[in-house]
Amino acid sequence: MSDIRFDGQVVIVTGAGGGLGRSHALEFARRGAKVVVNDLGGTLDGSGGSSAAAEAVVAEIVAAGGEAIADGASVTNDAGVAAMVERTIAKWGRIDVLIANAGILRDKSFAKLDLADFAAVVDVHLMGAVKPIKAMWEIMRTQNYGRIVVTTSSTGLYGNFGQSNYGAAKLSLVGLMNTLKLEGAKNNIRFNAISPVAATRMTDNLMPPEMLAKLGPEHVTPGVIYLASEDAPNGAILTAGAGVFALAQIVETEGAFLGSAARAEDVRDQWTQITDPTGAEAYMAGAGQTQKFLRKSAD
Repeated sequence: MSDIRFDGQVVIVTGAGGGLGRSHALEFARRGAKVVVNDLGGTLDGSGGSSAAAEAVVAEIVAAGGEAIADGASVTNDAGVAAMVERTIAKWGRIDVLIANAGILRDKSFAKLDLADFAAVVDVHLMGAVKPIKAMWEIMRTQNYGRIVVTTSSTGLYGNFGQSNYGAAKLSLVGLMNTLKLEGAKNNIRFNAISPVAATRMTDNLMPPEMLAKLGPEHVTPGVIYLASEDAPNGAILTAGAGVFALAQIVETEGAFLGSAARAEDVRDQWTQITDPTGAEAYMAGAGQTQKFLRKSAD
């Protein structure tokens, strides 16, 4: 089969000044895309800002013969996001791909966590994806083409001690995807999620060096490239790390019909049947669950 290419396409990568975002931006450029390298240049907790990181990635792309521009807008700033989109359209006339990768960490156990830190993390990860998506949604609809990839996490999918804010923010992106994959389909907008495990500044203090050595960001990027390609799936959660790729899904068991007069005790007594994984299904939309309920209640 032919190589995946992005010739003539315009790709915006947020949080692209280092780590995963940098790896993604470089690879998109290598495959022919014109790339907007967005990065606020702040610290890990989201404070401060500098354009140096984004400009350095642009310099790498240009030195390799590619086209790119740097953008230092915060993904949480409405005016900054709007200006980024307007500037991109003014320069290249379209936006084909958004990789929503920007993020921050403010880790603490829930008992010690300030609500301000909870809100800040949700704002960057969730609204920092929503705002760019909203700003370019009509552009993609008019083009009848768009590819969006958000960055979720195993913390959101499965949990991790001390990261309630991060986990809530990351899983919320899956909820966003599950609706927008439906709303965008008629205009050929496909929406997917990547769940990476990679050695970045977010993980430097969490794993030993020998483990980090196996988890380079470049081992995640091939999955992002595919999820952003013309032949991408729609609504997939692709997990990636150390060269391993897998599909994560939210599935629902077939369950048990306990009758309209069911009591809490019936739920307890039938728990084994309710939770039996045989025939579990991943629904494309919420209506699938409703249809199952009606089918089983009519049996």
